[in-house]
Amino acid sequence: MQTKTIYINGVGNVCLKKSNKARNVSITIKPFEGVRVSVPRTLSFIAAEKIVFKKQDWIKTHLSKIEKIEEKFTVFDESINFKTRNHILQFEPREVDLIRVKISKNIINVIYPEDEDIRNIKYQVVIRKAIEEAWRIEAKQFIPDRVKQLAEIHSFRYNSIYIKNIKSRWGSCSHQDNLNFTLHLMRLPDYLIDYVILHELCHTVHKNHGKEFWALLNKVSGDAKALRKEMRNWEIRIY
Repeated sequence: MQTKTIYINGVGNVCLKKSNKARNVSITIKPFEGVRVSVPRTLSFIAAEKIVFKKQDWIKTHLSKIEKIEEKFTVFDESINFKTRNHILQFEPREVDLIRVKISKNIINVIYPEDEDIRNIKYQVVIRKAIEEAWRIEAKQFIPDRVKQLAEIHSFRYNSIYIKNIKSRWGSCSHQDNLNFTLHLMRLPDYLIDYVILHELCHTVHKNHGKEFWALLNKVSGDAKALRKEMRNWEIRIY
């Protein structure tokens, strides 16, 4: 795939990448990933650069907002004692050229160049993806069994279960009673995981958030109002 990197004063390096799906020049700014530009195959890099430079004030404004978001994120290095539900994060500096991550048993092992700073954004992105993969493994091991248990206890019926890296919601239920859950549920305590699962199971009976839905959720969860309030203290994106 064709790519080109340009430098914008006050922004830094910006990666331009040709895309078969792009119909227009699309600029995205994400935490720890910087500024990326999707360029239609039919458009030259020179033409795309001109558009990007015209948008540099917009980029700088939104980049500053992203930087404030990044400040809320944990920086993963040797000084941190971080673990997922079942995995411990470990660092191993070596004489290597590239960072490598191996997830096995209960360890997320990060091997990185010993002469590099692990706090560098490019390494932090890799570490976060590894942590999310550990959560995915844990979610697939835990959630389906727990859904089955709770469904049997409360006489719910559902179709299929899907585990995804959803960052906009904890779960959802389709009209066909397929249940979708974010792997980030593994960051929650067990009783809140149960609340989310029960929330979606209640949607197999009531497809809206009307009074009957909340009455049912309150019945099966014990105190839906209090649990719903506690869920507001958790954010999917921040860790």
